[in-house]
Amino acid sequence: MKRTIKSYVLRAGRISNRQQFALDNLLAHYEVPFTGTFWNWSELFKRDAETVVEIGFGMGASLLAMAEAHPEQNFLGIEVHRAGVGSIIADLHEKNIENVRIVVHDAVEIFTKQIPPDSLAGVQIFFPDPWPKKRHHKRRLIQPELIKTLTAAIKQGGFIHCATDWEEYAQQMLEVLSNENTLVNKMTEGGYSPRPETRPVTKFEKRGQGLGHDVWDLIFIKK
Repeated sequence: MKRTIKSYVLRAGRISNRQQFALDNLLAHYEVPFTGTFWNWSELFKRDAETVVEIGFGMGASLLAMAEAHPEQNFLGIEVHRAGVGSIIADLHEKNIENVRIVVHDAVEIFTKQIPPDSLAGVQIFFPDPWPKKRHHKRRLIQPELIKTLTAAIKQGGFIHCATDWEEYAQQMLEVLSNENTLVNKMTEGGYSPRPETRPVTKFEKRGQGLGHDVWDLIFIKK
């Protein structure tokens, strides 16, 4: 049997009381179940608006801030780690934010079976696991096959926005995105983009900057 490639490696992690309460009592309001059939965004969010997907939102800081700053947009967050899911739905509930929905499932399956072609305003992937050891590079999320899949789901003029603080991974991202012939680098001279104001700086990123770590943003547009 062919091994199915997944977009994540599930690790056990501690869940706080706050996160567990949110998972037990609030998840049903925000979660969109995996069904294997294409979603209708207007029905899902109960309105007509541009939809942006974030893959692997971690503890949800960026997704929460962007949804709060852009109430005119819909946001779908994909995450499999329950601590992060519990954290963001607790925050969404406390702030009464209603333009976010959550999927607890593998991103590859979500994009191949649930997201209609040419339907998204953009996809964002911030600080995915760099898998620094060479023998683990095959586990990295940003690979040609995935980028082709993501691009098919994005409207013409839509974007893929990646960010990493791992230079060698940034170089791989740049190569993979540049080699996808349906995308064009937002930086006309090629290379990396300045961090756009739309991407919040997280506590994790600020801590890294304090230690002298650089961050590389890559923004590509669908032709």
